[in-house]
Parts: sequence; structure tokens; C-alpha cells
Amino acid sequence: MKKVGLVMRKIQFAEAHGPRIYADRLKNLCSEFGVDIVFISPERHVSGYDHLPGFEHEKGDLVNYDIILDKINSERIDHVIYTVSGFTYLKMFIKNSVLFPHSFPDPALTGYEMMKPFYQMVDKAIVQTPFLKRELHTKFGVDDVTVIPIGFDERLAEKYFDPSQIVDNRVLWIGRDEENRQPELVIDYARQNPDKEVYMVFGGERYRESVKKYNIPGNVKIKFALSQAEIFSLMNTAKVYWNSSKFDTFAMPLTEALAMGKIIIKPAHPCYDHINSRYAFSGNQENWFELVNMALATPNKFSIENRMAAFERFSSTVMKQGYKDFFDKWLTGPLE
Repeated sequence: MKKVGLVMRKIQFAEAHGPRIYADRLKNLCSEFGVDIVFISPERHVSGYDHLPGFEHEKGDLVNYDIILDKINSERIDHVIYTVSGFTYLKMFIKNSVLFPHSFPDPALTGYEMMKPFYQMVDKAIVQTPFLKRELHTKFGVDDVTVIPIGFDERLAEKYFDPSQIVDNRVLWIGRDEENRQPELVIDYARQNPDKEVYMVFGGERYRESVKKYNIPGNVKIKFALSQAEIFSLMNTAKVYWNSSKFDTFAMPLTEALAMGKIIIKPAHPCYDHINSRYAFSGNQENWFELVNMALATPNKFSIENRMAAFERFSSTVMKQGYKDFFDKWLTGPLE
């Protein structure tokens, strides 16, 4: 087996949301064609709350380079995928380094000014969407960019798909308690629409404490750190999936919602352009409440068109083939 290092922050490996799900899926899929993905993260200068100053941001990553390099060298790894721009300097030591961004220098995201100097050093990247490929080219002049989606698990999408379980007034939202995700908008919607049932799923246990600051109405049900099986089971029962984030690089639940035939409400930002199908509607905070209510009122309980589009474009089978093709070229070429 050929080893490839996957460098992520400690907190990203620890929580049950996008980065960890991506890591596990990448490791499992790549093992099927002879690539061993080795998880690597720093052991110090980390916090349970990634918004604390000095912790878990690009500048904080710089103090972890000795630990990261020691782990890479101890595993005798010469190819590395890093997911945080603070580790861009790895290419000074490991020439075959590629960025798979979990974040991006967009004004909608906290700390985007801090990210920009790191992105100016990127020369090779894997991204999930054509939008990010265009952004890397136009804003940072990076031309060596491969688009590979983070594929949803087809087995779960098949196992839990049962339209008879759909609750006609149920809305599902999945995210984090962060300003960019705008959970307060969803809570306000629920308050103004007491006849609707709103499920909000937060990716980490750390949000169990932080969401206490909200005045949560009785028609909101909150869940924390659900497993993938629990996500798909709950998603199956919702009629509408709503993403209210200002910007996303992953947006994994959107592809899963497509796969489960949900009627989708999403932002009009071009980072979501890949989520396009007959029952995927774009809006903003001026009209989201009306869009959600119109989606709930439609006689269609689900969209087979959305489901077919997801299986064609975003399945784990598509992801596996994408990485197999990428590694066939990257790992067999000359070491730089």
C-alpha cells in the first residue's frame, strides 16, 4: 500500500461533521485501490472551541510544523494532502503536497484576510466544486486544480429512503453554531411559523453549551453530533432541507439531501451552483421564509429528479473514481 498523509487539525478529526466524514470516506475508498491514507494532526496548541483567539486558525497552525513533520517523517510519507491553508508551508519540506481546502478566503468567512497570504503559496489543489476551481484560478492564479466531489454514502441513501416516512411540515437544517451558518435565522423562522416542525442538527457536542444563548421555541428540535446513519434516517423524514450558510466549501449535507430526494432551499451564492436540480431553489434572507413555506406547501413530497442528479454527480462511487484517477498520476510521477 502506498501511504499518503492527510493533515487536518485535531478538532476536525474529533467531531462528527464534514472534515471527519471526508477523512473517513477518503481512507475507506482509497484502501480499495491500494492507497493508505494516514491521519496526521498536531497534539498541542489546540482548543475545544475553534473561535478562540490564537487557536485553530491559520497562524496557530504555524507552531505545529515540527510535530506535523515528525509524524510525516516517522511514517516515511512523501505525498501529503493538507486541508488547512495554515499548513501551506509543508511544500517547503514535502514537495508533493496538495491542498484540499476546508475553508476559503471569502469575505463571508471569519478570518478570510488571514487566509489570503497562505493561499498565495498554493500551487496544486483538489476541490469539491467547479466554483472553487474558478476561484483559485481567478484570485490566486492556481491552475493545477482537480475537482473531486465528497461523495455521499449510497448504501445509506438506499437504506433510509422511504417517502412514506416524510412529515409534511418538517424542515431540516444541519450546521454549526457559527455566524456564517446563521442558525438564528432558522430559529426566527420557527418562531414565526409555529405550525412548522424544525430540526436543527449541530455537528459537534461543543455546541450543546453555546446554543443555550438562543431563545428556542418549542417547535424546534435540536440534535448534536449525529452519526451518518442517524443523519440519513432523520433526513428521510423531512420534506425540506434548508441551508442558510453565507458560504460553503464542503456543503456535504446538501448533496446528501439531494440524494434523499429532499426539496432544497439554499443561498443564491455561486458556491452553491453545483446543487442544481428541478427542486433546488435559491434565495436569501429576504425571501427564505417564503421559499421554505412554498416548498412545504407543494403537493410533491420528494423529488426523484434531485435524487437521480445526486447519484449521477455526487456519489461515493464518483468520488472513488476521481481519487483513483488523481492518485494514478500523482503517485506514479517523479518525486519533485
